[in-house]
Amino acid sequence: MTDTPDPTPRSVELTRTATGRYTARTPEGAEIAFGRGEGLLTPVELLLAAIAGCSAIDVDVATSRSSEPSEFRVRATGQKIVEESGANRLEDLHLSFRLAFPDDAAGRKAAGMVERLVTLSHDKYCTVSRTVEHGTPVGHDISVDVGDAGDR
Repeated sequence: MTDTPDPTPRSVELTRTATGRYTARTPEGAEIAFGRGEGLLTPVELLLAAIAGCSAIDVDVATSRSSEPSEFRVRATGQKIVEESGANRLEDLHLSFRLAFPDDAAGRKAAGMVERLVTLSHDKYCTVSRTVEHGTPVGHDISVDVGDAGDR
């Protein structure tokens, strides 16, 4: 079986707003501020949020068809490692789900789906955690100008 690429590219554009502060914006206009400093999510925290959010969406969309949760929390954790070379990375990535549903037939149905949905998300549907686990390379290109941007 051959892998089939989705023809819709995914992208965000990052803009510097101040030293160590950035805004990531989607082509549709959704945005989030992040960076290094007080009151901001760091890039590592954004990565953890993306991993947790991807699986949370998978579980939430399916269970909410049966019952609205009374509690829905997902905690993402990881251990920062500094390699001998000085390079940084995360290890021991882990998601902890804490969900609660009403004690009625619909709530029990939704609760009974959670374990299977978390597994399906991990094994098949969550693009974020599957990409991290797959170890997809990150390429780059660079364009640097000197002078006033208005000179171009």
